[in-house]
Amino acid sequence: MNQAGAKQRTGWRVVDIVTASVIAVASGVIFWAWSAGYGLFSLAFVAFPPASALLTGVWLFPAVLGALIIRKPGAALYCEMLAAVIEALLGSHYGLTVLISGFVQGLGAELVFAAVRYRKWNLSVSLLAGLFSGLFAGISEAYIMAYYVEYTPALKIFHVIATGISGLIVAGLLSWLATRGLAKTGALSALASRRAHLETGKLAAK
Repeated sequence: MNQAGAKQRTGWRVVDIVTASVIAVASGVIFWAWSAGYGLFSLAFVAFPPASALLTGVWLFPAVLGALIIRKPGAALYCEMLAAVIEALLGSHYGLTVLISGFVQGLGAELVFAAVRYRKWNLSVSLLAGLFSGLFAGISEAYIMAYYVEYTPALKIFHVIATGISGLIVAGLLSWLATRGLAKTGALSALASRRAHLETGKLAAK
């Protein structure tokens, strides 16, 4: 690919910025609502609180969804970070720590897309991006930000694994399905992902 072609593939256009921002802002509102109701939802895991990490994927999906739709370097990190900023501005009870979480979660997904040089957008890559976003989140929460000081070493490992699984399913699988569904409706006609519903693994690698 020549220099002009590479720039066209990786450079952000106005429509990319606007679409990514819309995804992020909408996700930030979802974050805020999910955070507000998290205590209620986590009651389902009262018998084994560490299993509530399986709910974490709701905070991870903008990174993968944004990257799959925009298909530009930085999209995963941009969408996740802006969503975290919106959540903070709306008054999350987690405070400004959501900004750290947003960066870490977005970075986990971004590194996967960067590893395939922003050329592959298939299910496998989407699942890996969701998984890594979850693993990064789990490691940060359990070991760096030390949210769960009462957990034993085994429970901390369980937390990381459960968060990774949640990321794989909610952020990875559901975002990939959502992208294909949106492409099928024609809603992504101005974006690089406009043919996502027609892509096979081979086509998605182009």
